[in-house]
Amino acid sequence: MTESSEWLIYRGAGEPHDGMTRLPPPPPWRDFSGRDAADGGDGSQGRRLGAHRHLAELHRPGAEELEMINAALYLRRPLLVTGSPGAGKSTLAHSVAYELGLGDVLRWSIVSRSALQDGLYHYDAIARLQDVQIAAQGGGTSRPDDAEDGGGAVGTPGAVEAIGSYIRLGPLGTALLPSDTPRVLLIDELDKSDIDLPNDLLNVLEEGEFEIPELQRIADRLPGGEAEVLTADGTKVRVRDGRVRCRAFPFVVLTSNGERDFPAPLMRRCIHLELDRPDHNRLATFVRAHLGDEAARAGDDLINRFLERSRSELLAADQLLNAIFLTDAAAPPSRDRLADLLIQRLDRPR
Repeated sequence: MTESSEWLIYRGAGEPHDGMTRLPPPPPWRDFSGRDAADGGDGSQGRRLGAHRHLAELHRPGAEELEMINAALYLRRPLLVTGSPGAGKSTLAHSVAYELGLGDVLRWSIVSRSALQDGLYHYDAIARLQDVQIAAQGGGTSRPDDAEDGGGAVGTPGAVEAIGSYIRLGPLGTALLPSDTPRVLLIDELDKSDIDLPNDLLNVLEEGEFEIPELQRIADRLPGGEAEVLTADGTKVRVRDGRVRCRAFPFVVLTSNGERDFPAPLMRRCIHLELDRPDHNRLATFVRAHLGDEAARAGDDLINRFLERSRSELLAADQLLNAIFLTDAAAPPSRDRLADLLIQRLDRPR
């Protein structure tokens, strides 16, 4: 095996070996072992902001970026952040939550099938009906149709007071729970949604509340009109009269790669921030935060090549991070070739 291939773990030799024992720790942004970290969070802030974020303290966002973020905070309006892939749109939400002590970021990743209901809550009527039927078969007092009419004896599965066990709030629904300080909600890649979702969001984002009809219909039969439901965080909260109404409007960050235009009613309800392509200083800070000072210095040539190519090609800063991390493990002869393989233009013809 040549010197330049000694870093390979999988060799394609067709024979079992103990190569996995030589696999180094993962990149900090792909390290999922810290989900029960000392900060009590899910580890997402560390992956987003970087394990060495203290080394990036000298970097500050631009004046316009700061002004738009603070405008959204002051006005209690959603912040619509657009820019190229890897420009730092999603990281912005984590940065605000970290600096202002607003807890873990609630993330709603949008796909083409996403609907408003997905972000608000999910009611598992099938599970409730199954529990009623199982209880009935076991000699309980519930009837199979209890899940429909809200019947069932107190304390049995599917009974009225247990309905909250079958309701889980989504990221948007959790962000709108009443609290003294706002939560941070990231609605990521809204431009990938169905054409109706931006319009469907209008009323909820304007009023800061929504209803859960399954709870409203039986509120008079619930103890104190309250039901205990599960949040997107996995905690339990009590919802009164089937209505969730915020006290502090959440800091909502909607991101878009600019793949589509949004309707004017949504735009006028948002503060719009366009992130420019990162310059050398911002990219170096990005690398320094994730990989440390030494990696930023060693990868300076890759940063310069990345900037040169990005003038005519669509590239993402994530690709640069991958290249700097991996080429550190590869022998020098394969370094440039490996970097080019990892940093491929995103707008190349398919």
